[in-house]
Amino acid sequence: MEHRAFPHVHQISVSNGGVPKLPVPEARVTVEGVSGDRQRSPKIHGGPDRAVCLYSLEVIEKLQAEGHPIRPGSSGENLTLGGVDWAALEPGDRLRIGETVQLEIVSYTAPCEHNARWFLDGDSTRISQKRHPGWSRLYARVLAEGMVRQGDLVVVEDRSMVDG
Repeated sequence: MEHRAFPHVHQISVSNGGVPKLPVPEARVTVEGVSGDRQRSPKIHGGPDRAVCLYSLEVIEKLQAEGHPIRPGSSGENLTLGGVDWAALEPGDRLRIGETVQLEIVSYTAPCEHNARWFLDGDSTRISQKRHPGWSRLYARVLAEGMVRQGDLVVVEDRSMVDG
């Protein structure tokens, strides 16, 4: 598949609870999460430190190449990002998306049993950070709210600028 070379929002996905999340062209991102999105299990998902779930388009495509029927939004991510060095991202990193949104990565996302259907063998630990570093989804908190649109630029802020 052909992609834009620069880091960008490939897809914005929301649901009324559960997976898959379905694409929308734009959404408002707030400290509570992505407008129009709801989590089936708020004790496990959501909240200020899990306001936005992120995943990599390129990782999804590698999983598809392995034969898994996963697609953008399938595994519950709100923002599918393309052109980002996914394996290099870690908690503490910050992303600027579009004109105003700023996110801070808080944690790696544990695989959920509801994602088993996106894997040939039903083993959703294929996207576990502990078992397969660099293949996990990420949770982020919202530092600055605003609108995100499909195609928006994503800037990974240099950690030295954030720390000091």
